[in-house]
Amino acid sequence: MSVSDVPLSLNAADYDALRVLSAKGDETISVIIPAQNESLTIGAVLDAVRHYRVGNAPFVDEVIVVNDHSRDDTATVAERHGARVIDLEGPGGKGEAMAYGLERSHGSLVVFLDADVTNTTIDFVPRLVQPLLELPHIQLVKAYYERPLHNMPTGGGRVTELAARPILSLLFPGLGEIRQPLAGETAGRRELFTKVGFESAYGVEIALLIDVARTFGVSTIAQVDLGIRRHRNRPIEELRPMSVEVLRAALTRFGITLPDN
Repeated sequence: MSVSDVPLSLNAADYDALRVLSAKGDETISVIIPAQNESLTIGAVLDAVRHYRVGNAPFVDEVIVVNDHSRDDTATVAERHGARVIDLEGPGGKGEAMAYGLERSHGSLVVFLDADVTNTTIDFVPRLVQPLLELPHIQLVKAYYERPLHNMPTGGGRVTELAARPILSLLFPGLGEIRQPLAGETAGRRELFTKVGFESAYGVEIALLIDVARTFGVSTIAQVDLGIRRHRNRPIEELRPMSVEVLRAALTRFGITLPDN
């Protein structure tokens, strides 16, 4: 991995809806949303995804919700809002849900979204796929944004700032430039996801970045500005397991052998 490699960064002014619509051509887009107990927010996320249209046709060709053993009515709400719901088999986890959805989708471009975002807008998906449509060398696109914490305009993304970004900056040149390495808003080419695969649990996003950088180069990664992202902020004590999985995924890819527990 060359130190000179840097990801492409696109701000809000770089987004052009007309260019995205004209560039879609024969590409097909699958949106996959892993969801566990997100009945309160999944409906609005799906409405935003499905309302973006090209004339009378939907911009997104396929919307799949992977129901990860939800104990609430996430599946019912998702079906009511027009998604195809598939129930995840096995023990579950975000990485497993992403892989399960990929295997059951058909789009040439695949977009993953989080189910707990309270302000998903209709341009999330077109913003994420614009670099893929316009730049053939781009393989993976991550979102970046401001993350409020409770009533404060910033301060969210504590695992990102205290674990993910520091370890990427120290061990993986170029990837420290990714502002939201753990963003659930991720887009890529189907062949990419098929080749690199998915880490299990919370390590999936940082592992994906490292694996793509190693396989294709940091310069094949882009990040796009989605403005402000609001979601459920977890209590600090719930963030430790996430931090452990993030650090484990990064350290093992650096070649450090860690104990299983």
